[in-house]
Amino acid sequence: MTPEAIRAAAQRIYGHARRTPVLTSPFLDEIAGRRVFVKAEPLQVTGSFKFRGALSAVSALPDGTGVIAYSSGNHAQGVAAAAALRGVTAVIVMPADAPALKIANTRALGAEVLLYDRAGGESREDIGAAVAKERGLHLIRPYDDPDVIAGQGTVGLELAEQLPGDVSGDVLVCCGGGGLSSGIAVALADTRPDLRVRPVEPVGFDDVARSLDAGERLGNDRVSGSICDAIVTPIPGELTFPILKRLSGPGLSVTDEQALSAMAQAWLRLKVGAEPGGAVALAAALYHSDRIEGDAVTVILSGGNCDPAMMTRALAGL
Repeated sequence: MTPEAIRAAAQRIYGHARRTPVLTSPFLDEIAGRRVFVKAEPLQVTGSFKFRGALSAVSALPDGTGVIAYSSGNHAQGVAAAAALRGVTAVIVMPADAPALKIANTRALGAEVLLYDRAGGESREDIGAAVAKERGLHLIRPYDDPDVIAGQGTVGLELAEQLPGDVSGDVLVCCGGGGLSSGIAVALADTRPDLRVRPVEPVGFDDVARSLDAGERLGNDRVSGSICDAIVTPIPGELTFPILKRLSGPGLSVTDEQALSAMAQAWLRLKVGAEPGGAVALAAALYHSDRIEGDAVTVILSGGNCDPAMMTRALAGL
C-alpha cells in the first residue's frame, strides 16, 4: 500500500464519493478537555466510509465484472451502491443478526443478500468463496483488499487538507479489520506525519490493540456480543496489520455504554447520526482523555447506519 495507490483511488471515486466535512463543537471540547475535530463519514454515500473502498475496488475491475462481498452491513451497502453505479451484479453475504436496516438497505440498493448464521459458527469467508467460484464473481473483501484500503485512505488525504496546520497528535479511528485505519495511516504518513493514527475498538473485541501490543496478529475468542456490530471482526487483516504495526500508535477500547453516550453527543452537538461502531473513536476522545496527549484530537466518526431503536436507546441516556 502506497500513497500513490491512495491518490489513484481518489481519482477513481472523484465525483461520486463525498468530501465529508470536519466538524467541531465547544461542548465536545469541554468534555474531552481539548479541541476535538470530527470527520463526519456518516454523511458519506450509503452512510459510511465503506463506499469509498467499495467504489475504489469495483471501479478498478474490468467493465462488466460482477462482485460478491461479505459484511455485517456497511461494506455490504457500499459494494451494492458501487455495483449499481457501475451496472454490475452484486451478491452480499450478511449475518442474519445484522441490523435490519442494513439488510433492508442493501437489498434496496439492488444487491442479492444471502444470510448466514454468524453466532452458530457459519463462515462468511467459506460461503463467499464458494458462491464466487460457482457464479464467476469477483470477491471484494471488507478490508484485506488493496483497492479497498486505498479507497479508505482517501479519508486521510482529505483530513490532511482540512485540519488546521497547528493540529497535531492522535487521530482516533474506529477499527474492525483495519482497512480504514491502515489506509489513513499511509496517507497521513505521507502528507501530515505530525498526525498519528490510533485504532479504537469495543471492549472484548480489541484484537487490533492486543495484536499491536504483542507484535503479532491475535484473534478474538468470540464473534458477537457487542452492539458495535460494524467493527466486530475475528482477527486483524493480513494486509492491514503490518501497516498498523509500522505506522499506528497504541489501540484504545471503549464500552458499549460509552459508544451509546458518544452517539448521543454526536447527535446533540454535531447534528450527525452515528451507529455504535461508528462512534467508538469519539467515545475514546471524550471518555479516555487521560490516554491521549496534546491539546487537540482528531476523530473519525465512521458510520451512521443505525436502527431507530438503537438511536432511541442512545438518546434516552442523555
